[in-house]
Amino acid sequence: MGDGDFDIASIIVRNLDKGLKRRLRIRATQNGRSVEDEVLAILQTELEPQPAAPENLATAIRARFAPLGGVELDLPPRSQTRMPPRFD
Repeated sequence: MGDGDFDIASIIVRNLDKGLKRRLRIRATQNGRSVEDEVLAILQTELEPQPAAPENLATAIRARFAPLGGVELDLPPRSQTRMPPRFD
């Protein structure tokens, strides 16, 4: 198939609900398109590959460093650094 060749297909949709058909005509009119062009635009939009949802930052960092192995840290015990204020 060359650069100028196109596969053109037709689709017939039977038993289309009258309400759906009406909404489709309204949407096509609002977008300045024929009903056929509106259906084509909807199909192109819905079937376009979607980018992967961004993952949360902690998951991304964990995935980046997990192959390097874990690290165990010796953390000193926490202690109170000063006396809390008194309100008497």
